[in-house]
Amino acid sequence: MNDLLRHIASDNPRVMVVDGSRVARTLIARLLEQELPGATVITCARGAEAQQALHEGVVDLVSTALSLPDMDGSTLARYVREHAAQAYIPIVAVSGDVEERVQNRQLGDEITDYFDKAAGYEALAEFIRGYVAPQDHAEGMVLYVEDSRVVAMATSRVLQRCGLTVHLAGSAEEAVEFLANARDRGAIGADLVLTDVSLKGEMSGGDLLEWIRHDLGLGKGRLPVLVMTGDGNPANQAALLKAGANDLVEKPVEERLLMTKLMFQLRVAQRLHEQRQERSERLMNNPGAP
Repeated sequence: MNDLLRHIASDNPRVMVVDGSRVARTLIARLLEQELPGATVITCARGAEAQQALHEGVVDLVSTALSLPDMDGSTLARYVREHAAQAYIPIVAVSGDVEERVQNRQLGDEITDYFDKAAGYEALAEFIRGYVAPQDHAEGMVLYVEDSRVVAMATSRVLQRCGLTVHLAGSAEEAVEFLANARDRGAIGADLVLTDVSLKGEMSGGDLLEWIRHDLGLGKGRLPVLVMTGDGNPANQAALLKAGANDLVEKPVEERLLMTKLMFQLRVAQRLHEQRQERSERLMNNPGAP
């Protein structure tokens, strides 16, 4: 498989744990090996060590302390985003002051999720397992854009078997109309958009992606967009990611990989939504809070 499109769809994922504390690294690694018997756990004490390890083999998830001996965890996260071979790596920031950093907007978009280490390392291992070995059931609305009715019906059945609600659009123009109507009602309309790149009509899947990101103003965390493409050119794939695609699925689509990527993006978006709600509730209960 093209490394750019690699995602956690393996029974033997590679998880990197970066922490300056030897005790913490050892404990997290041991717990992860219990939670994920087939996983390879790579432990690093410093950011530079993690950067080197990133170039020695594909990594499926990174867990990093925010305070490292040689750099900030956010700096490492930016490096991972810029240099990783595959399209997207979940990066979990682990810290005792992570809530304060979130409130002060000190965590960048490079961080996928965060974990308060006060909850304990056993909880962290379970948390990571939720990314690496996701459940096979999900809830949410998927706006699926596909102009082949045969393909659309077959893929829709796969999504529905996993508990998802599917709204099918036969063109990018139809998808724009659906999302614009939702916006007029003060809603987003979908939890995730799944679209082919090549579509009948004047708009492509790439045009739809640009419209969502720029005209609607919905970022990756508000409305994830998963793009299916038969173009194996890495430059063209990278351009889609740069334009705002959360991830790519190479055609012909392999069902397990599609569902792993889709459910991962749903989980991240739902987690971010919960965080926004929690912050809003804190502000309502304590208007003077940062």
